[in-house]
Amino acid sequence: MDIIRLKNVKKQYKNGTTALYDINLSIAKGSFVFIIGGSGSGKSTLMKLLYREEKPTHGQIIVGGINVAKLRNSKVYKLRRNLGIVFQDYKLLPKRTVYENVAFAMEVIGATKQETRVKVLKALEIVGLKNKIHSYPDQLSGGEQQRVAIARAIVNNPKMLLCDEPTGNLDPEMSMEIMRVIEKINDEWGTTVLVVTHDERIVNALKKQVITIKDGRIVNNKEKGTYDYENA
Repeated sequence: MDIIRLKNVKKQYKNGTTALYDINLSIAKGSFVFIIGGSGSGKSTLMKLLYREEKPTHGQIIVGGINVAKLRNSKVYKLRRNLGIVFQDYKLLPKRTVYENVAFAMEVIGATKQETRVKVLKALEIVGLKNKIHSYPDQLSGGEQQRVAIARAIVNNPKMLLCDEPTGNLDPEMSMEIMRVIEKINDEWGTTVLVVTHDERIVNALKKQVITIKDGRIVNNKEKGTYDYENA
C-alpha cells in the first residue's frame, strides 16, 4: 500500500524559478528511501511539499491518506501528527534537558504525563540515549544531539520519518551511526523513512531504494540503488 503518492506535481516559485517538473512518485508503506541529487536539484523542495511547508503549483500530493495540496493552513497539524521531521541543525531547546526536549513533542498534542514518560523513554531507548535524560544539549556531542532530535521526531510513533540532510553536520563515523539508528527505527517500528542526503558512502553502504532528482525531475528510482548521480 502506498503511503505517499505524487501525481503530475510541479512547483514554481513566485520569482519564476521552477524547482520541480511533473513529479510522479509512489512510496510504499514501510519503505526506506534515499533522495539524492545535486545542490538546487529540487530534493529539499520535494520534502517541503510532503510536510506542507510549501504547496505545489500543480498536481496531487497524498501523504498518509491526506490530500496535502488542498490542506488548509489550519489543518496542517493533522498531517504533521503523522510525520516525524529531522533537520540538519537539530533544532533542540537549549534550556531543556534531553528528556524535556523529547517530551515537548508530546506536550504539544496534550498527552498525559504518564503517556509522555512511557513514550519518551521508549524513543530514547531506540536511539541509545536513555542514560542521558538529564543532560542539556550543550553537554552532548553533535551525534548525540541528532539522536535527541530523532527521538523527538519519533516519540509519537509517526507513520513517516522525513530526514533532510540529517548527517550534514557530522563526521563520517558519526554519520553512519545516525543512519543505523534511522534504519533500526524503520526495521523495528515499521516507520516509512525518507532521507535526503549528499553522503555517497552511506547510500552505497545501506543499499536501500534510491530516488535521484536532477534539474527538478526524477531521473532514477532504483529498488536497491547506489549513489550514481553523475550517470543519472
